[in-house]
Amino acid sequence: MGKSSAASIASPGTKGQAKSGDPARFRVLMHNDDYTTMEFVVQVLQEVFHKSATEANQVMLNIHFKGTGICGLYPFDIAETKVSRVHVVAREAGFPLRCSLEGE
Repeated sequence: MGKSSAASIASPGTKGQAKSGDPARFRVLMHNDDYTTMEFVVQVLQEVFHKSATEANQVMLNIHFKGTGICGLYPFDIAETKVSRVHVVAREAGFPLRCSLEGE
């Protein structure tokens, strides 16, 4: 009972949630800025989100032209870890790249 009621409380009315026991999923969004290079964004998408070169370039172009891009859908703990990894890698490289979470 604990798992299914927690999932329904965390995400009432969520689309695409096939079973009541499935964990809520969160979008990881990457945001555009004026300083982070396109090449670095592609590199992060490949290393952290395991995107192919083609997928990484498509997401990077969405980020560049639309302001944000969806990096993937993950359970909360994994999404939070990926956001944290992006922030650490970006700071180490001297870039202000930002990611955030959004409920599905």
